Amino acid sequence: MAERVQFIVAELGADVDPFILHLFAALAEKERAMIATRTQDVLQRAKARGVKLGGPKLAQARKAAAKAIGVNADRHVANVVPIIREIQRAGATSLRAIAEALNARGVATARGGRWQAMTVSKQKGTPGRPKMAGSL
Repeated sequence: MAERVQFIVAELGADVDPFILHLFAALAEKERAMIATRTQDVLQRAKARGVKLGGPKLAQARKAAAKAIGVNADRHVANVVPIIREIQRAGATSLRAIAEALNARGVATARGGRWQAMTVSKQKGTPGRPKMAGSL
C-alpha cells in the first residue's frame, strides 16, 4: 500500500478505497494467526495423547515403491517379449526394425511411449528380466 501500486480486487472493483483494502488485509492476517494457533493446539493435544507426529518411514516406502515398479516392469516385459519373438520370426533382425514393428502394431512401451532401438535392446538386457530367444 505504501508503494502506491494500483491493486484491484475483483469482488470490490477498481475504485475501492485503500482503507477498505487495509481492513481486508488486517482481517486476513488475523485469520492466518488464528489458523496457526488452532493448528498448534491440535498438534500439541495429539502429541500429548501419544500420537507420533512426522517421521515418515521413507526407507520402507522406497523399498515398497521399488518392488512395485519392478513387478510392473517384469509384467510388461513378460507381455512384450512374445511379441518381439513373433516379430523376429517374421524376419525383423535389427533393433530398429523390431521397434518399427512394435510401433506399427500399436504396442506401447512400459511408460506409454513409442519404441526406439535402444528401448528394444533394454528389454533383453536388464538383469532379472527374461532373456529373449536369439540375439537381437
